[in-house]
Amino acid sequence: MIHAGVYYTPGSLKARFCLAGNQATKTFCDQNNICYDTCGKMLVATSELEMTRMRALWERTAANGLEREWLSAAELREREPNIIGLGGIFVPSSGIVRYRDIATAMANRFQAKGGEIIYHADVSALTEHAAGVIIRTSRGQEIETATLIGCAGLMADRLVKMLGVDPGFIICPFRGEYFRLAPEHNRIVNHLIYPIPDPAMPFLGVHLTRMIDGSVTVGPNAVLALKREGYRKRDISFADTLEILRSPGIRRVLQNHLLSGLNEMKNSLCKSGYLRRVQKYCPSLTANDLQPWPAGVRAQAVSPDGKLIDDFLFVATPRSIHTCNAPSPAATSAIPIGAHIVSKVQALRESQINPGRTLRAARSVDVLHAAFTR
Repeated sequence: MIHAGVYYTPGSLKARFCLAGNQATKTFCDQNNICYDTCGKMLVATSELEMTRMRALWERTAANGLEREWLSAAELREREPNIIGLGGIFVPSSGIVRYRDIATAMANRFQAKGGEIIYHADVSALTEHAAGVIIRTSRGQEIETATLIGCAGLMADRLVKMLGVDPGFIICPFRGEYFRLAPEHNRIVNHLIYPIPDPAMPFLGVHLTRMIDGSVTVGPNAVLALKREGYRKRDISFADTLEILRSPGIRRVLQNHLLSGLNEMKNSLCKSGYLRRVQKYCPSLTANDLQPWPAGVRAQAVSPDGKLIDDFLFVATPRSIHTCNAPSPAATSAIPIGAHIVSKVQALRESQINPGRTLRAARSVDVLHAAFTR
């Protein structure tokens, strides 16, 4: 979806990049004839506790500069006849798009400007030297570049380690499992429907998402994956599991969220538990309405002291810049993230021209480069 920026800490990279990316994504779609729908997001509170949490979100949306509307229970029911709740917040700037279409358009533009895309080539080694970085692939290729830009997702920490740098975090894979509603329910909602999240939990909860093709998906949950690219329940890697168990940071995360983690695992194995979560605000759905749908895996950076790194995270070496933590809303924020990376590359090149300026490996929380262009 095209996020508006509801949940993110005011002033954070996520908050600023999402706000800029919401409009930049729509502009890119307009320029490239890509279909999107600004259908809006409805946040739904189903208890007094959630109403209290929703008031805090109301203040946060104001701090993040979002247009929004507070709805009573009656107004919510009028907008969404199949949704129940004590109240809601409507955010009109949220929307939906098929990001595969955006990625394809960007790839075509890249290739039209002379860029080459090499598929099915794992990075096996990186060597950084005074003049650049040498990349070696599993296909026996050797590529040299003056500046390396890394966006390795689930392998981000491993890519940084190849350069001999301690990234200061480890990637923990969380599988997000989805269902798709039966076709007769394609019109069950008019907007994107989100529950009010528990601020103590790191994820947003199971929601209803309208898709560009007219279907509606349910999800995701958040289950610890036992393989970096563990998109299926049966995907297990002994080496990856051992790495998880050996990580003090991940062990602490699991300890701090033990009960919720066990509930996620139970609901992953038992559809009825998953269903109850969505029935809180959409009670008419039944187990037969939930049809299988592909899962995704969230690459979540975890600090050594067991904190889920909340903001976007970048690591730089003298000849490279790496995007290391880019969970949601990274797709919405892709264009301003790209502008941020360009500004970092420019800084790297300036430091290479002027030996008096040096860059040490560091996590970057610099402001968005002022010369952001769409």
